[in-house]
Amino acid sequence: MKFGDPKTKKVKSVYLTNRFSVKTKAAPAVKISASRAGVWAKVAKCESGGNWKISTGNGYYGGLQFSASTWRAYGGGKHASMAHRATKEQQIAIAEKVVRGQGPGAWPHCGRKAGLTRI
Repeated sequence: MKFGDPKTKKVKSVYLTNRFSVKTKAAPAVKISASRAGVWAKVAKCESGGNWKISTGNGYYGGLQFSASTWRAYGGGKHASMAHRATKEQQIAIAEKVVRGQGPGAWPHCGRKAGLTRI
């Protein structure tokens, strides 16, 4: 395969055979209903103004304002070291786990205001 050849296809994974191995994989998509996504958008709007990348130094991160300990405890570290470094979809995936574990009270004001319920 020559680079620049119009017949070539995009490479999805790269494998180096000597000393290093580099593999790339897309993160799995989070499957939630449109109405549930709308609820999370409302929670984020209330918590962070809808800024999914926010890090203000207040000890809470991302659109849903996760503490670092909650982010790690519910598996967020597999996506990013801190919530504000993760995608919106990844933050919602972890938030769904938090709701299953703690209930909607994990976001006491904004969750209630947005209509967040246990799954």
